[in-house]
Amino acid sequence: MGTYSAKPGEIDRNWFVVDASEFELGRLATRVAMVLRGKHKPTFTPHVDTGDFVVVVNACQVNLTGRKIESKKYHRYSGHPGGLKSRSARDVRADDPERMIREAVEGMLPKNRLSRRLITKLKVYGGADHPHTAQKPQPLPKVF
Repeated sequence: MGTYSAKPGEIDRNWFVVDASEFELGRLATRVAMVLRGKHKPTFTPHVDTGDFVVVVNACQVNLTGRKIESKKYHRYSGHPGGLKSRSARDVRADDPERMIREAVEGMLPKNRLSRRLITKLKVYGGADHPHTAQKPQPLPKVF
């Protein structure tokens, strides 16, 4: 009996939707990263994309614990001297809430070519509406 390795053609993909207002940022990111990689499936193979699509709604209402709303900083760098810009989590959540969730999930994925393909299956929206109703996404289960 050999070890099973999933082939790209035999993977069935599901769509899940999750409401970010019900979770803290880190807890949401770990669950989403697990589903994107496919670790919730018995056919998980580390070097093959076996994951599902995830739609995150209400990103502007994601919770942060403690004083992270003021102390957590988001940085971006233009590449030029003096081009480092820093903003607090409060400012980022007000202007670009999708960025908070996307960066948190990206940080929990492996740093390789496969993760750059996995992050494209994450769809984040600031409000409660999303354009993926045709795919019939199911709510993300509490426990797999």
